[in-house]
Amino acid sequence: MQGANSAAGLASRPIRILLCDEVDRFPQSASGDEGDPIDLAAKRQTTFWNYKTGIFSTPTAEGASRVEIEYLSGTQEQWQHCCPNCGEYHFLDYRNMQIDYAEKLDEYKNRTVIINSVKYQCPDCGMEFTEMEMKNAAQKYVAQNPDALKNAIRSFWVNGFSSTWINWYDILKEWLEARGNPAREAVVFNTRFGQTYAQRGEYDDENIFLNRREDYPAELPQGVLLLVAGVDVQANRLEYEILGFGRQEECWGILRGIVRGNPTSNTTWQELDAILDREYNFANGLSLKVARTFIDSGYATKAVYSYCQTRQRQGRFAIKGLGTMGIPLLYKYNQPKGYGIVLTILGVNDGKQEIMSRLGITQAGAQYFHFPRDDEFFERRGYDSVYFKQLISEHKVLYKSGGLINVRWETLEPKARNESLDIRVYALAAMKSCIGNLGERFWDYQEKAIQNDYEVKINKKKPAPKEKMIVQRQVDLWN
Repeated sequence: MQGANSAAGLASRPIRILLCDEVDRFPQSASGDEGDPIDLAAKRQTTFWNYKTGIFSTPTAEGASRVEIEYLSGTQEQWQHCCPNCGEYHFLDYRNMQIDYAEKLDEYKNRTVIINSVKYQCPDCGMEFTEMEMKNAAQKYVAQNPDALKNAIRSFWVNGFSSTWINWYDILKEWLEARGNPAREAVVFNTRFGQTYAQRGEYDDENIFLNRREDYPAELPQGVLLLVAGVDVQANRLEYEILGFGRQEECWGILRGIVRGNPTSNTTWQELDAILDREYNFANGLSLKVARTFIDSGYATKAVYSYCQTRQRQGRFAIKGLGTMGIPLLYKYNQPKGYGIVLTILGVNDGKQEIMSRLGITQAGAQYFHFPRDDEFFERRGYDSVYFKQLISEHKVLYKSGGLINVRWETLEPKARNESLDIRVYALAAMKSCIGNLGERFWDYQEKAIQNDYEVKINKKKPAPKEKMIVQRQVDLWN
């Protein structure tokens, strides 16, 4: 037994039978740059004429799944069930399930599904059968690519509908409740349907989002419980976006703009202060300030560090983005020498995929992105065609390196601007850094803190220290 990240372990001794489990989650290279773990281990089989290699995995993203590549190179044998009526064999597919169900939405737009009945409809004869009838029917593997036997490669596919450990009701309840949320859809596709998931995230036309804009009743719409911001630093300007987040990370765009000026000039940063320090108001008189701001330090690094050094109590932190595949959005924290600040390292590939997945959500609720029209509260909110062109300016490109499929994000056109996408990634990371591991409890604290802050201002009550701290400065989760 060896870990896929241990080059020494994989090369330790000769082996005849190699079994590799969950290969879609293997690192690209063992122990840094030693090479593909499967290839390293396979070299240990050289001295055996009768060696065998087994590769197993739950699949992941379409086009970037190692087990999918291996499956397609083999016999592609599907576990099929015999129709009790016509005798034809078919793979049990969720699209052939006839479901009688009811659904309800709670106040946060969460969908709860109650399934009354499920039947499988044979695609040949059209007859419908219950779960027990299909599970009691004859079953076998049916090869879709039998010629692969010439290369001595057999491959197999079975999904949750044939499992004795979970019933159809549970699988389809998960699916119906996940629909419309790409992150949850992916889990069902991978773990229940046994299929790769075609991730959303490439939009050819910004008009879909221009038409989706809505009117806000005030500077801040109801539902916002936290304000965060992302700032991108360019040679002659600072570009920013302020986002409001609420329960289940539902998101409202508040303000997108540009501060013109040299980032090495104090005047430029003072203009940014005026935007980040002010209070933003709800229609009912409550208000919020920006609780945390992530500022890219890739350009004018010293100026960004110096600014953040004097604004830590206002929740302004420097970040650095890494385009490395497989690292999470909030990757790790460093301390630049001589500044005494926290530098947050972001996995921007993960962040961009999350932004694109959330753009694919079409129903208001969990993780949905709201966009405002220009209104009386702000002469210009900043959500115009230029903004949306930048937001969808990149797409995911698959490429092969060292025998593995890798992913990188590239602009659709060589000179396309992508600041809006980058800034929203920074703001998303800022929100996640505030929540930490508090989960939904964080939003409870925020709601109480906002109300407490209002009572302090209007009724001159003494603030509750804990709640006041959360809304004004946030819990410093790095300590």
